[in-house]
Amino acid sequence: MRAPLVVTALAFAAAPSASPQARPVEVYEATITELQAAMHAGRVTSVQLVEAYLRRIEAYDHQGPALNALIRLNPRARAEAAALDAERRERGSRGPLHGIPVILKDNYDTADLPTTGGLLALAGLTPPRDAFVVGRLREAGAVILGKANLHELAAGITTVSSLGGQTRNPYDPRRCPGGSSGGTGAAVAASFAAVGWGTDTCGSIRIPAAYGSLFGLRPSEGLVSRAGILPLSHTQDTGGPLARTAMDLAIAMDVTVGPDSADPVTSALRTRPVPRFADSLRADALAGARVGVLTNYFQDSDPDVIAVVRAALADMKRRGAEIVDVTIPAFDSLMARSRAVDYETKFDLVDYLARVPEAPVKGVGDIMATGLHLSALGARLRRIDSAGVRDSEAYRAALAKRSLIRNRIVALLDSLRLDALAYPTMRRRPALIGEPQPGGTCELSAHTGLPALSLPAGFTADGLPVGLELLGRPFADARLLAMAYSFEQAGARRRPPLTTPALVGGKAPGPIAIEVSARSADGPRPAATGRFTFDPARLELAYDVRTLGLQPDRVLAIVLQRAASDSVAGSVVQRLAGPGLGSARGTLALPGTEVQALIGGELWLALFTVDRPLGAARGRLVWKRIGPVR
Repeated sequence: MRAPLVVTALAFAAAPSASPQARPVEVYEATITELQAAMHAGRVTSVQLVEAYLRRIEAYDHQGPALNALIRLNPRARAEAAALDAERRERGSRGPLHGIPVILKDNYDTADLPTTGGLLALAGLTPPRDAFVVGRLREAGAVILGKANLHELAAGITTVSSLGGQTRNPYDPRRCPGGSSGGTGAAVAASFAAVGWGTDTCGSIRIPAAYGSLFGLRPSEGLVSRAGILPLSHTQDTGGPLARTAMDLAIAMDVTVGPDSADPVTSALRTRPVPRFADSLRADALAGARVGVLTNYFQDSDPDVIAVVRAALADMKRRGAEIVDVTIPAFDSLMARSRAVDYETKFDLVDYLARVPEAPVKGVGDIMATGLHLSALGARLRRIDSAGVRDSEAYRAALAKRSLIRNRIVALLDSLRLDALAYPTMRRRPALIGEPQPGGTCELSAHTGLPALSLPAGFTADGLPVGLELLGRPFADARLLAMAYSFEQAGARRRPPLTTPALVGGKAPGPIAIEVSARSADGPRPAATGRFTFDPARLELAYDVRTLGLQPDRVLAIVLQRAASDSVAGSVVQRLAGPGLGSARGTLALPGTEVQALIGGELWLALFTVDRPLGAARGRLVWKRIGPVR
């Protein structure tokens, strides 16, 4: 089970006589259920929640780690929250999302805010009405806090756009957050809102979920209306939530699923029961489940990622699941030539823009003519614009291939009596900013319309999140989430990002000062001292080290070593000073492995001298963990 959160122990635990307006509210890692309970009990208001999330955004989106997750904030959020607070007092709550602040990817239509797709060419585009999903959220009482950055036009997986810039991963701001819904993923991971909505054309919900240690669902085709979503591909686009817990995801799904006359694909829900996600969650849902491990997606993978996924699958087995390896023969040939996106985008955009009065452009050709797009998107735009007709022979062949793949996968699930196929959401770590992102596995769900859920599986040795994906039968979405919930009950695999801790008095906590003395094994006096300052927002370590009572010409080196104890020889991870230098100061950008070593108390300041070339003195760097201990 999850450990108690700071939000319940800190934010709402003021003395009864304290005025609600006088005490700061901290929403770090708070769940929808916890926030709703606090509002119901009168310990906090929706207005206070909005203000608390805005404080976190101020502290971490453009300062600190500078995540750059949001394109714009809703200037009416406080007023909308105040109206919902008044309604709660007068008539009670509408339901679990009443007064809950949420984030939308900036390709969901909002009649009161521009919808841009991250394109500078669409910076002022304001659609005439809300998307179906947005309308459902407003009806449920959710407060739209803001709109999140995305990979431009949702056409990539590193979340960089001409209007929104580059979004950073809160687990390592030097890396990408995944995409295209990376702004939503980073925002939810950093507790900028209780829950957020993304879209998935090929992995764009699931990849940010994996790289943000989140739950993210690409729903079954036909479960969620696409009406009012700026399109990339009408046969592959779908919307869905990203959340920090399985229950939060279930609550979000329950509010937004259902038939919509504006989207014919949802007509399937008129002849079948609409799933009830929260009611489907059971702690024992893995007992007796059969999970097929799709070995095809374990190839060309990061060994550390695979180890984390295999360990998660072993835990599912301990929860009662039967785990079997499955290999699909000629898998690459089966998946080949099933991509339809580039045949559809040109025409889908024309149709969408034609419905927006005073749209500044009419299609891809106009976007290219303005030049108001990311230069890296140019080749993609030219390829999209080269599509000659809506219904080409190649396009029909791709759709036929997708139908074939869907039938094959459903037949495989049936023949092996599987509840789900399992594989890494991404086979590689998050890419460094500016580099391409390899390792995708998104096509199987995107090209079949089958539901796929990414859930937190754990972390690599250097502290980067890993996602495990479960793919199931058509409209088995609730079953997948129930299995993920059951896995979560064994012990949460999620841990919050180090760079965005709980605020202290409404402000980001400052860097952590560490002092260390390096002593020899046979001497009581320190031979060297170090003053360190660790900035978790930037993963940087400033240092000022010096020797004591030792001439500089006797110094060989002052280094940081990694070792589990003073009696174990450790490898050198950073050289601070070399021969003849009795002191040194500077700042290091710590790789993830060294951050984890610092957190774990495995970094030592070590002095090497002419008299003792194998080690003259050592001292451990020790710090206090930020935020709640898990």
